[in-house]
Amino acid sequence: MPKVLILYHSNTQNTQRMAELVAEGARQLDEADVRLRNIDDADHTDLDWCDGLALGSPTNYGSVSWQMKRWWDEQPIENWGKRDGKIGCVFTSAGAWGGGQEWTCMALMSILINYGFLVFGLTDYTGIKFSAHYGAISAGGPDEERVQEACRRLGRRLSEWTASMIDGQKEAHPLNQTYERFKDLGK
Repeated sequence: MPKVLILYHSNTQNTQRMAELVAEGARQLDEADVRLRNIDDADHTDLDWCDGLALGSPTNYGSVSWQMKRWWDEQPIENWGKRDGKIGCVFTSAGAWGGGQEWTCMALMSILINYGFLVFGLTDYTGIKFSAHYGAISAGGPDEERVQEACRRLGRRLSEWTASMIDGQKEAHPLNQTYERFKDLGK
């Protein structure tokens, strides 16, 4: 059973709403055990528990929030190296398109990579000329269907990769799934 943690910080509830959609997607794989945690309510034991992690932060000045950065900075040093091989992905919301979302995704991925997580993005298109290659992104709240679907798809893919790579469930591998992944590709 894949154990998936959705860990986030939110200033205005937009990133929280994205986190809820990511969790909804992660639960689409029936056997997934999913935890949704704000960093204010989470600690290192949540990282110990999970096999897959979706990490979300608002975009502040083109990077992660200081609260998210501090949360990771304060992780116990004795846990360094205990995250190797876990699966990770990211998501973020900014005030507008072009607000630095991809920079924030890269910064979040950098945190995960430093802890040994294996990170991924989505190759799927969830709208015309809209993908989540670096992670799910939003301008403001996730009000558009393409953004909502990117969040759900990110969560589902996290459960699929975790079930496949950690639990050895070959049938859960993303390439074995039958849902439409590229309907808007090339439009």
